[in-house]
Amino acid sequence: MIPDPPPQEWHKDGYCLSTDRRRLDLAIILKFLAEDSYWGQGMTLPLLERALQGSLPMGIYARDGSMAGFGRVVTDYAVFAYLRDVFVLPDHRGKGLATWLAVAIRDHPALATVSTWLLATKDAQTVYQRAGYQPVPHPEYYMIIRKPLA
Repeated sequence: MIPDPPPQEWHKDGYCLSTDRRRLDLAIILKFLAEDSYWGQGMTLPLLERALQGSLPMGIYARDGSMAGFGRVVTDYAVFAYLRDVFVLPDHRGKGLATWLAVAIRDHPALATVSTWLLATKDAQTVYQRAGYQPVPHPEYYMIIRKPLA
């Protein structure tokens, strides 16, 4: 396992984006993924903890320190990164926070050499287009296997 890079923080409009794992509120993340997302149904705490071990997590925090959003990057820290599990809690939506997260994380020094960034979304294409993402040029090159969460 690659050791965690030093935590990074970005600040904007009273919000803080941080890669410090100690700040994550696992209860909020688990509730959103398991109950409120279309992609994380069936997520359990042990599964979330394991997923976080293999990722660079990012929390978005409001001025009072409470969690406002989350995302994580699955990466080799060299050439490839996959952004996933991005969400912003309802009280904080409409402020560009998901786009900010998708842009800011690419400035993390540990990800400076990553040349290929991917993500998948069913309904937030415009959020990620504002962050520079584009449809894959050759979707026929990509393949997938889907299994239910165990």
